Amino acid sequence: MHTIRFTAMPSDIAAGFREGRPDAYGNPPERAISPGGGMPCRHCLGFIEAGEAMLVLAYRPFPKLQPYAETGPIFLHAKACRRYEAVEVLPPMLESPDYIVRGYDDNDRIVYGTGAVTPTQAIATRAATLLERDDIAYVHVRSARNNCYQCRIDRA
Repeated sequence: MHTIRFTAMPSDIAAGFREGRPDAYGNPPERAISPGGGMPCRHCLGFIEAGEAMLVLAYRPFPKLQPYAETGPIFLHAKACRRYEAVEVLPPMLESPDYIVRGYDDNDRIVYGTGAVTPTQAIATRAATLLERDDIAYVHVRSARNNCYQCRIDRA
């Protein structure tokens, strides 16, 4: 079995949004105060606590526009935070009972038949199994309720 790595939003991209770079729809990130209760930062993969400044923006975790390049809302700490770097350790923000785990190919297209609602504690095993396949380049973890992008999983 391959070793996996949970991959957060790259630091240069997070810094750009904090500096006001437009989001995937060309809008500046919205600034807000977190109400708490589960606002996951896609850079540190932790939670934005109640009262902390945060950004809300449209994010497309793909290198270019194409039919499978899903875009959706995400949250980001407004102040710099340390990028999540753990290998094979479930990020703290993944606390829902389950998530969609889905494979993508080298062309950033969904590999049909790979998407499955997966119990949270089985995410690492499912991702490792998918990444054993030659036709899968990486995996996304997405909300099972709203399909929101959470993080990417790569081979370590």
